[in-house]
Amino acid sequence: MDGVPCVRVSRCAAQRLRKHLQSQGMLDHRFNLQKDLGGTVVVPILPWCVSTLDLQVLKEELASDSLCEIVWSQEMLESHGHSWTEALRRDIPHSYQRHGDLVLLGDNCFSLPIWRTYGEQLWPAVAKGLGAKRLAQMHRVSKDRFRTPVVAMLFGEHSWVTHVDNGIRYEFDVTKSMFSAGNVTEKIRIASFDCKGETVVDLYAGIGYFTLPYLIHAGASHVHACEWNPDAVPALKKNLEANQVSDRCTVHHGDNRKLQLCDLADRVNLGLIPSSEEGWPVACRLLKRTTGGVLHIHQNVTTPFQNAIQPQLEKKTDRDVWQAWAMDTAGCIANMLQDVTGGQWKTSIQHIEHVKSYAPHIHHVVLDLECRPHQFIRL
Repeated sequence: MDGVPCVRVSRCAAQRLRKHLQSQGMLDHRFNLQKDLGGTVVVPILPWCVSTLDLQVLKEELASDSLCEIVWSQEMLESHGHSWTEALRRDIPHSYQRHGDLVLLGDNCFSLPIWRTYGEQLWPAVAKGLGAKRLAQMHRVSKDRFRTPVVAMLFGEHSWVTHVDNGIRYEFDVTKSMFSAGNVTEKIRIASFDCKGETVVDLYAGIGYFTLPYLIHAGASHVHACEWNPDAVPALKKNLEANQVSDRCTVHHGDNRKLQLCDLADRVNLGLIPSSEEGWPVACRLLKRTTGGVLHIHQNVTTPFQNAIQPQLEKKTDRDVWQAWAMDTAGCIANMLQDVTGGQWKTSIQHIEHVKSYAPHIHHVVLDLECRPHQFIRL
């Protein structure tokens, strides 16, 4: 469809519609209302509003028996020397993240020069149309060792947000920390664990993605949360206090390879991708020497390319590759534990959890690995 996006209504409802759209920041002030055939009027709206406008609600605002539909006016565009193109349609936001009253846009929208013709009215209008008070846009993830997001605030006073997930309150600065919505299944799985009486170490705590489920839902007695990003640590401490569990958590700021702890953990979480391998020796040192415990090892596992004609066979191949990686990891961890303690250990694969597809043929998985010294006898 080519033209300016408009809402067509009967002439008697045109002014009510104009005022409503203006109050919602959706009215395109570059164009005037235009009389159409059949006693109707078309009212121009901002292009990004097309995907968010609820015509049923709008119709109820005007009158239940009023005409109310989206149309595209070629005449309006031609009168201003513009043209509505497929590129412009692709450049409006079709998805975004919502964190409380802040909407975080991706980097694949509002990139064309035409948007600059709206001046300062664009971002307040976009925020209002999306039901937000603040607006930000992520451009990329930096290649620094902390994977800091490159986020620009477009509208609003500050960049701290609150996100409630599975009954847990997370607070963070969107310009300094990312919220990984793709890990929600793993956070829910951790919440189902029974960790009563256990000491847990979270080697890559971030703002508390997994630390908080261990404390709030799994009921761990104490969690040692390790994090080296100076921007994430304040958010982590803030979240522990906000969820009233700071008394059961010790925060260790710095490189976990230099952590001065050993022989205390019933469970160690290694939630780092693409690989947590650098933390494996640390995790082995942390496990209780007499009883051992469980390691939750995150990894991006790559499956060799297969012909997709038989997807069921390809899925089986994925799981075969995950199993092979898990078996290699179990053997490697057993050798590390022997080096650390001087004794023999048995490692057993409890479960392999598929978290998400990170990229084609690359899958984020978690290995639950039980590690017990040979002299340990389970009662």
